[in-house]
Amino acid sequence: MTWVTPLRGGRAKLQGDARRCVVLAADASPRTRERVGGLARARGVPVVRGPAAGELGAGLGRPPVQAVGVEDAGLARGLVAWEE
Repeated sequence: MTWVTPLRGGRAKLQGDARRCVVLAADASPRTRERVGGLARARGVPVVRGPAAGELGAGLGRPPVQAVGVEDAGLARGLVAWEE
């Protein structure tokens, strides 16, 4: 399983079809929602609403993170199904 914050190289991976879904923090900035979420949707990558940035980052052992790309297909399917 690989997680990468889209604003640190993940946008390029979104453009290259490496992501299976994107988790956007519930309190992500409008710019992040527009740029990362918009690019993901344009590429057909599901976007899942996650917890607040602080919680999302803490779950990954990082400081607050507004968006996370998921490469693992099984994990992405589970996250998308959970949200539905």
